[in-house]
Amino acid sequence: MTSRTKAAVLSVVLFVAVTALATLATAQAPMPKPVLVLKQLVPLNTGGKQFTRYVYFVANAGAYPNTLFAAAPKLPPCGLNANASRTWVDFFDKGGKRLNGFCALGNNQDLDGIWFALESNVIPPSYVHIEMTDRQTKTKVKSNDADTTP
Repeated sequence: MTSRTKAAVLSVVLFVAVTALATLATAQAPMPKPVLVLKQLVPLNTGGKQFTRYVYFVANAGAYPNTLFAAAPKLPPCGLNANASRTWVDFFDKGGKRLNGFCALGNNQDLDGIWFALESNVIPPSYVHIEMTDRQTKTKVKSNDADTTP
């Protein structure tokens, strides 16, 4: 192999290595599984009806960078909110029925106080979970099953 050929091969190898390292450096780590915990039950009256609000927090909220909750105007809106957050959080019961959702959380601290509500005379599901959907990367993670009773 001539020195010119060796130099060309070395250049290609270096280019591939630098490109691979740059890709690794910019690749986002996968979202960890949320650890959902019941915080409190809050009775409330709205529209003449009695409800119970089931309030939760994500124990490992600090593991999620705040960039996941930044406004994402280039992604589809949430209803009339054209600046919905990049990551949406939805509550589900064990059967897959959606109970509530949040599309405008501003940072990872907003994962403390997420909730769903049921009329007070409705028996809650035994367990619920959340799904966090990063709409930019089309990544979804599901939490543990969390109790609905303290």
